[in-house]
Amino acid sequence: MQVSKRFLALLEQQLAQFTDRPDLLALVVYVAVPEPSGQPSLVAIGHWPQSLALSERAGERRNRPAEAGRRWLALRDDTMLLGALRVDADRWPWPESLSERLEATARCLTEALRLDLEQQRLGRELSQRDDQLRLLVHQLRNPLAALRTFGQLLRRRLDGDTRNLSLVDSLLGEQRQISRYVEAIDHLSEAPALVSGEASTPLLLPPALNQGSPQSLEQILTPLLERAAATANLQGRPWQAPTTLPSWEGEGSALSEILANLLENAFRYSCSGGAIGVACHQGDQLELSVWDSGPPIPEAERERIFAKGVRGSSGANLQGSGLGLALARDLARSLGGELELVVPASQLNPQLPAAGNAFRLTLPRSAAS
Repeated sequence: MQVSKRFLALLEQQLAQFTDRPDLLALVVYVAVPEPSGQPSLVAIGHWPQSLALSERAGERRNRPAEAGRRWLALRDDTMLLGALRVDADRWPWPESLSERLEATARCLTEALRLDLEQQRLGRELSQRDDQLRLLVHQLRNPLAALRTFGQLLRRRLDGDTRNLSLVDSLLGEQRQISRYVEAIDHLSEAPALVSGEASTPLLLPPALNQGSPQSLEQILTPLLERAAATANLQGRPWQAPTTLPSWEGEGSALSEILANLLENAFRYSCSGGAIGVACHQGDQLELSVWDSGPPIPEAERERIFAKGVRGSSGANLQGSGLGLALARDLARSLGGELELVVPASQLNPQLPAAGNAFRLTLPRSAAS
C-alpha cells in the first residue's frame, strides 16, 4: 500500500514536533498492508528521529526484547486497521502531557491516512472510468460511420423522392450532431480537470461543441422544428411551428441546445395528446417560446426546476437527470439572455392555450459567439 507525498510530508511534520521530549526514544509510523492470508502486515513508512535504524516490517523486530516504554497506538477507521504509531519511551506509564500529545497525533494521522487512501481509491476508479469512456468513444465511431454510409446510400437511392428525402437528410443531420457530442467527450478526457468550490458554477457545454461562426435563426431552428414535427406526428399531438422566422444571427450550438432541451421536456412531461408549439417574436430582443397545453407546473416548483438535479412532480416517475432546464438557463445567460417560465402560455399570446406552460427565451438582437 502506497501513500502520497503529501501524507508523508504531514507525517514528518507531526513527528518532528516531539523534538522537545527527551523522554521519547523513537516514533515509528506503519501502514497496514493486506497479505494473501487475509491478515494485515504493518509496513513502516516514517520515523523519528531521522538517525533511527529502521526495519521495514514490524514483525522483523519480534525476536528483540521490547523496551519497557514501548507501546502501540492503533490508527483505526471504525473497525478497519489502517496502521499504527509505535512509541518508544524511557518509561511507562507516560506523563499525562506526553500521552495527550501522542493520542492527538495518532488521531491526526488516522484521519489524514483515511483521506489519503480514499483519495487514491477514487483516483483509481476515475482512471478506470476514463479508460472505459475513451474505449466507448472509440467504439462509437464505428456504428456512427456506418450510419452515415448507409444514410448516404439511401439518399442516393431516393434521389428525386422529395417526400422521403427530407427524412434521410434529417437522419444524417442527427448523425452529425451525435458525432459532435462524441468528439466533445473525447476532448474532455484530454483537458485538465478544473476544480471549483463554487456551487453556482454555470452548467455549460464543452467549447468543442461551438460551431465557430454565427448562424442564422433559420439554420439553427429548421432541424429542430423538423424533429419536433416528426415527434408530434408519432405521438399523435397537434404541433404548431412559427410561420416566419426573423432575421437573426448568433451562436448556433448554444441556441440549438437550449431549444432542444425545451422541446424534449415539452414532449416528455406535458399531458399525452396535448398540443405543443414554438412561438417566435422579435422586437428589442429576440423571443423564442416553447409552449404546451397543460397541466400547469405548480407554483411552488416554477423556479426550483431551473436548479441542477431538480425535477418537477410531473416527471418524478420518469427517467431524467434534472439537468435540462439548468443547462438551458445557463446557456441563455452565457449569450446575454434569459430563460423563464410563463404560466399560463396565453400570457405571451391570447391565441395560445389558456392553461399550460411556456418557457420563454429572450436573447439580444445579436448574440454572436
